[in-house]
Amino acid sequence: MANQVFNFGAGPAMLPVPVMEKIQAEFLNYNGMGVSAIEISHRSKEFVAILEAAQATFRELSGVPDNYKILFVHGGARMQFAALPLNLAGRTATQKCLYFETGNFAKLALKDAAPFCDVKVVASGAATNHDRLPPYSSADIDQDAAYCHITSNNTVYGSQWQTFPDTGAVPLIADQTSEILSREIDYSKFGCIYAGMQKNLGPSGMAMVVIREDLLGFASEHTPLLLNYTELDKDNSLTNTTNTFAIYVVKLMLDWLKAEGGVKVIEARNRAKAARLYALLDGSGFYKGFVQPEFRSIMNVTFNLASEELEAKFLKEAGAAGLYALKGHRAVNGIRASIYNPMPTAGVEALASFMEEFERNNG
Repeated sequence: MANQVFNFGAGPAMLPVPVMEKIQAEFLNYNGMGVSAIEISHRSKEFVAILEAAQATFRELSGVPDNYKILFVHGGARMQFAALPLNLAGRTATQKCLYFETGNFAKLALKDAAPFCDVKVVASGAATNHDRLPPYSSADIDQDAAYCHITSNNTVYGSQWQTFPDTGAVPLIADQTSEILSREIDYSKFGCIYAGMQKNLGPSGMAMVVIREDLLGFASEHTPLLLNYTELDKDNSLTNTTNTFAIYVVKLMLDWLKAEGGVKVIEARNRAKAARLYALLDGSGFYKGFVQPEFRSIMNVTFNLASEELEAKFLKEAGAAGLYALKGHRAVNGIRASIYNPMPTAGVEALASFMEEFERNNG
């Protein structure tokens, strides 16, 4: 590809080249139909086959048990911040919902939930500017709660839950937007997980919700139809005209991940990519990693330089070297390298080599 860059953007993020080429090749003529996948009816047998293939491949790759429903929903992960309490707070008379506040999107999740339930913060990392996950004890998990919510990977700050909290009888809910299918996870530990598509699954604007079937049927009477998981399950995510193109791309992304060897193989690759960058940070007095080592994400590597001027120079020269979208989130500033599943090892090596050269020239 002419002028190819390595895209380290946090999302919408890069897609694998084979997936992009497949989209390009089929765009005018999907499966010999003479039309694009973006044009066919969401209720046609051809699209239903795409949808069901995506669900089946996700189940195969993730190991999600059979008693979990796989839904495609509108509005990305942000819409689910409100949809979750609308669907689940009614499980208990208290309508109490527990949240771990571990960063930007965790904070937004509890803010958006607050109008629809009694939000309780189990623990917050705000005191340390989210450079670690906050301590907590099992006694902090109120067993009268409808659910307990975590953001399993912190895109903005670059932290990640290495082990998940034991919430007892309270269903554990996880926003896995920035890490879904990046590592092997026992999904039976969760009542529900959800993820926006734009980091590891495909285009922006939609999300996948994976919910244990016994958690359906508790939606508030005020829940809008298109946010009601029970109704979406009855209609197999086709309550209205869904984003057919996004689901088509998700299917291609899942096919790609399967062809790469599945989640076990991609996790080993992801850990090796992250280890290359963290070893460089730890061996340097020039770069300063943001997150405490025991909480580091393998998806989002965040660090700072000695001054804003030096960071600006780094970003300018990195861009000229074909290393795209490395600017950190405004809450942290600095540098953020998002190295999701599609990021090839070559991209991480290019970044590491650039960082070593930049340190030699400016340290």
